[in-house]
Amino acid sequence: MSGISPTTLLQMRSAILQQNSALQQAAANAAKPINGIGGAGVAGGVAGGAGSADFTSAMKSALNQVNDLQASAEQATNSYERGETTDIAGVMLAREKASVGFQATLQVRNKLLSAYKDIMSMPV
Repeated sequence: MSGISPTTLLQMRSAILQQNSALQQAAANAAKPINGIGGAGVAGGVAGGAGSADFTSAMKSALNQVNDLQASAEQATNSYERGETTDIAGVMLAREKASVGFQATLQVRNKLLSAYKDIMSMPV
């Protein structure tokens, strides 16, 4: 069985740090809004660092946008029910946008909970 030399470990560490730096730069360049949903950026720090504040603000922004979509869908539905508008296609489109936004938010929540459970079940 061959041992791992300190030189090999340092080379592996250097390669990992270079890849991490490249990924952070790529993520920073790609953090653009997609279809009206704000870019989340990268939470590239330890909990409590600057990255976590960016993640928190991105999540709050996304949740506020989903809430706004649901409110506008509710307003469009009420307007249609009162007879103020006859654009059923616009009402259905607003409701579908709200539904898709909510489903996406639900999936993000599920993934975050799954990741949290995975982390908490790791041995120390």
